[in-house]
Amino acid sequence: AAPAGAASFSVKHTEGVSVEVACQGRAEVGSGPSSGTRWPLDKGTVLRFSMSRASTEVNDNKVTVSFYAEGGQPINQAGVFLTGIGISLDVDADRDGVVEKNNPNKASWTWGPEGHGAILLVSCDKESP
Repeated sequence: AAPAGAASFSVKHTEGVSVEVACQGRAEVGSGPSSGTRWPLDKGTVLRFSMSRASTEVNDNKVTVSFYAEGGQPINQAGVFLTGIGISLDVDADRDGVVEKNNPNKASWTWGPEGHGAILLVSCDKESP
């Protein structure tokens, strides 16, 4: 997706984003949101970015890739806005009708009316052959 004539690129990103560039099978981690490092734009170069926490609002993180010609002059930029979504599978561990993130009973299970722990109902029938 690089523009014609591009020979290298650099990456800037917000604090909530992690960046990794893999050049010729060797991965290098971006050293900061604006490290200024330029990587050669070779066949097989891969740019990976990820977020390790949920966003506080939509599009609150960004990655900008700047492309440069052989002599180092800027050609163009491409950017993407990111929204990290937090996904958590939580349970009503004490079976009181309230799902709590930090319930101490999540790590164990006890049978009976005064028991605690998740109850999992699994559908194992053959609805579709």
